Formats: sequence, structure tokens, C-alpha cells
Amino acid sequence: MLTTTLSDFRKDIKSYLDKVTQSFETLIINRGKDTGVVVISLEEYNALKSTQHELSSRLNQQRLDKSIESLKSGKKLVKKLVD
Repeated sequence: MLTTTLSDFRKDIKSYLDKVTQSFETLIINRGKDTGVVVISLEEYNALKSTQHELSSRLNQQRLDKSIESLKSGKKLVKKLVD
């Protein structure tokens, strides 16, 4: 994670944005007392939104937890087809 001030960000914006997009760094730009902005790559943002969607309902959370446990234990999930 990188942190900078707004004035330093302005001076070297290209370098900061390159680090964010190429190295998947998270950039925090401090704007004063207890305020700031977080800059992440579009790819990282899309991954976060996807995760948010997956966890948006209790049923989705349970399915994800069950899949993770199956992977950890080496078990295969068998999906039953409904006729």
C-alpha cells in the first residue's frame, strides 16, 4: 500500500497511477485531517465488486463457504441435476 499527499500526487500522477495499475498497489491520498481518497486499479475494483455480489445474500455466502471447505478437504462437490 502506498500513501501520499495530494500535492505529491499532483506532481507525480503518472508514476503513482502506473504503480496502481501495473503492480496492483493500493494508493491512499491524504487530504487532511481524517479525510482521504483510495485509488485502486480497475481490475481490483471489478474483483471487489464481484466478491461483493457473491456475498450479497446468505445463500450465496453458504454456497461459497461450502465450496471452500470442499476444496480444503479435497472433496469434490457433486451437483445434482433436477429433471
